[in-house]
Amino acid sequence: MLKGKVVVLGVTGSIAAHRAAELASKLVQAGASVDVVMTPSATEFVTPLTFRSLTQGSVIVDMFEGALEHVELSRRADVVVIAPATATTMARLAHGLAEDMVSVTVLATKAPVLVCPAMDSQMFENPATQANLETLRERGMTIVGPEMGRLASGRMGLGRLADVETILGAIHCVLGREGDLAGRKVVVTAGGTREPIDPVRYVSNYSSGKMGYAIAEAARDRGAEVVLVSAPTALPTPYGVRLAPVQRAVEMRDAVVQECRDAQALVMAAAVADYEPVATAEQKMKRRAKTLKLELTRTPDILAEAGKGFVRVGFAAESENLVANARRKLESKGLDLIVANDISGPETAFDSDTNRVVILDRAGGEERLPVMTKYEVAQRILDRVVELLAKSS
Repeated sequence: MLKGKVVVLGVTGSIAAHRAAELASKLVQAGASVDVVMTPSATEFVTPLTFRSLTQGSVIVDMFEGALEHVELSRRADVVVIAPATATTMARLAHGLAEDMVSVTVLATKAPVLVCPAMDSQMFENPATQANLETLRERGMTIVGPEMGRLASGRMGLGRLADVETILGAIHCVLGREGDLAGRKVVVTAGGTREPIDPVRYVSNYSSGKMGYAIAEAARDRGAEVVLVSAPTALPTPYGVRLAPVQRAVEMRDAVVQECRDAQALVMAAAVADYEPVATAEQKMKRRAKTLKLELTRTPDILAEAGKGFVRVGFAAESENLVANARRKLESKGLDLIVANDISGPETAFDSDTNRVVILDRAGGEERLPVMTKYEVAQRILDRVVELLAKSS
């Protein structure tokens, strides 16, 4: 997503400026070309040499030395990110002042602008700051954060710079607005459902949710409105994705049916428990007998109840007869595509960061992919979804 993109990173005089160095490094690792503009006060916290070493790009502080360069920077930028953005900088942007390289570059650019505030909570809550923020929003700038946490003063409050991963997610979201899924709603399920036995025990599986979350991120990065119907996981909600948290299969069924009423695609990456206890004990079951018999019944068939009229993609996690089992599931559930993955290897196990899959379609086609990151697999799946949407329209 970021490969080949030009990011202009504006750094202003906040103690959070050191975290901008981490952001610059992550952007470069993702393949972006990063140029940095700094206010003079920002150099009191981090030196220009730090950013020059991390990015191998230009770092401009003096507005007069870079009088013409800022115009070129603003023209070639795909996105401008101000992180951290102080109250002073936001006031300058709101009032159109050109007093440093950061404000001058923003004034000159037509690229989308992300503003990531960082300051003391009382400064952030001040009516003047809030009015400036609202002005920036009205002009189409994206405000990312701030977050609640420990501040430089030692107090807890709202004013910490947003997490670097959150800012990266926001950049992906902004750059993907005009993608090939723009104007489309995509529903994605993820995680392993939990079917309660008693208040402390449940029936579930080993799913980490990583594949479903990767699909949600990839769909967001292509401009889709994404709803992530997720069973419990240890993963953070991707920026720009609406989370619909669920626990049980029946709750996932209800959420999917509701969200698919106006969706164009459903990707069922969740590992839904096939069975649930017939009865759930109201109190914790005590360990008394040597054996315990647990009566189970089938959980709802979510794909059967989700409806039709949209692209339907299923998953088949198999330990044997991979393609044959997946093909049967594709046909029995009337899917457009099914993604089959062998869960027996270390590179394709539930909690791994990589996957190797076979994508099967209704026409009998098989697309075998090599081992890839789950995000890369997600993009290949969505390539097929985009093709199907184009045919249906």
